[in-house]
Amino acid sequence: MINVTKTYLPPIEEYQAYVERIFKNNQLTNNGPLVRELEQKLKDFLGVKHCLFVSNGTIAIQIALKVLGIKKEVITTPFSYCATTHSLLWENCKPVFADILTSDFCIDPQKVEAQINENTEAILATHVYGNPCDVDKLAEIAQKHKLKLIYDAAHCFGVKVNGTSIFNYGDISTCSFHSTKVFHSTEGGAIFTDNDDYAYLIDRYRSFGHIGDNYLTVGINGKNSEFHAAMGLCVLPKVPEIIEARRQIFDLYDNILNWNKLIKPLVTLPTEHNYAYYPIFFESESTLVKVRLTLEAQQIFPRRYFYPSLSSLKFVINESNCPISDDYAVRALALPLYYDLAHDDVKKIAEIVNNCL
Repeated sequence: MINVTKTYLPPIEEYQAYVERIFKNNQLTNNGPLVRELEQKLKDFLGVKHCLFVSNGTIAIQIALKVLGIKKEVITTPFSYCATTHSLLWENCKPVFADILTSDFCIDPQKVEAQINENTEAILATHVYGNPCDVDKLAEIAQKHKLKLIYDAAHCFGVKVNGTSIFNYGDISTCSFHSTKVFHSTEGGAIFTDNDDYAYLIDRYRSFGHIGDNYLTVGINGKNSEFHAAMGLCVLPKVPEIIEARRQIFDLYDNILNWNKLIKPLVTLPTEHNYAYYPIFFESESTLVKVRLTLEAQQIFPRRYFYPSLSSLKFVINESNCPISDDYAVRALALPLYYDLAHDDVKKIAEIVNNCL
């Protein structure tokens, strides 16, 4: 069986060594020594000022919204995983969708600006498949209209734009450390910011809002455990090797697939990529279904990702028109991509796809 992704697991003895430290320290959570060690090593690895380890990538967005005081309308993308929109709804914010570009499938800055009104408080943009948004243009728009800028950078671990970590853009960036990601801590996520005041509040919000016996604010349990930090500490040194293995698979797909019949996202900025996903877009949804069923008959399981367009969710009050997202979401398929996927299997998958076109 070949799934769309596979978790990288370090040698078990490496993880056990950290578990022994946890048992020796007898501290399982509440900002333990391994959590602090992971945060420092992440800051060093990524070149960021503040990195706060949290329980998942969804709570990271929710805390970001709280810290920035966002309560009204947020302009966001319809082409993302549901957590982007769900976080807004969970925090009682109103998502306002701006359609996407047909080049990189990220949110279209011109359409963002067209949606701004007196109730707009922020922009929440997703770096789609780890490909950067137009960060300069979005920053310009946010500054011009005095809006907060949050990036859902769930797919972006290790990605750089213009030589700097993608997490250094926006007021706050968030990331997922879910087990399917390039870097993971089994479950987990992180919040990144250059702002000292925001970092202080994030630290409070993720742990019930208190310092010692004193409560600074309403908080939530968004912290993470020593066991999750241990997994992150095991995986982090392997990230360059994991990304290189993924790059080779990525290039192999690129060289074999029939691009006369397929579309793929373009990387439009100077980017150091992490090869998080391998999405392709078909000429029609019927072709996608045919390819998917043919692959599944061979025990190969791709994923419709992103699907559906979030602007089509029945529980979202949507006053926006997003025909590009609606069109491409039904034609998008992520092919299997993980660090030890055999190259012969990549060739087999690509040939099956080509034969169905």
